[in-house]
Amino acid sequence: HPEFFKDEDELRKLWSAPDTRKALLMGLADKGFGHDALMEMQKIVDAENSDLFDVLAHVSFAAEPVSREARAAAAKTAAEMALTDPQRAFVDFVLAQYVAQGVEELDQDKLSPLLRLRYQALGDAFAELGEPDRIREIFVGFQQHLYVKR
Repeated sequence: HPEFFKDEDELRKLWSAPDTRKALLMGLADKGFGHDALMEMQKIVDAENSDLFDVLAHVSFAAEPVSREARAAAAKTAAEMALTDPQRAFVDFVLAQYVAQGVEELDQDKLSPLLRLRYQALGDAFAELGEPDRIREIFVGFQQHLYVKR
């Protein structure tokens, strides 16, 4: 949709960060392309196992959809180099949630619930993963690897 992104690269850039992805989704919703409409489109283009990014890229630019599982596997490999073992385990956990549930799991609002789900107490998460700012950095940082052009 040219009003929101001019080409696939711009869509990829907007979609790769939780804050710009959320703004894009809100803009689409304002134009009548809310969550339900996007889910319906996802079914129509036979991309239920793909990301909503793939639905938008397919509809807008005829790009071939990629499964969330394939995206997660590639991101895991790319993101792991700069992480400690506990941080890697957390990214793996988040990627599993993403594969199972969809892109909504990558919203910044989900970070605390995901930490609680994985570690029960936030203090335990901080002890394992580092300071809250570092955890947020990891959570936002690995997402760019999900949408790299391959």
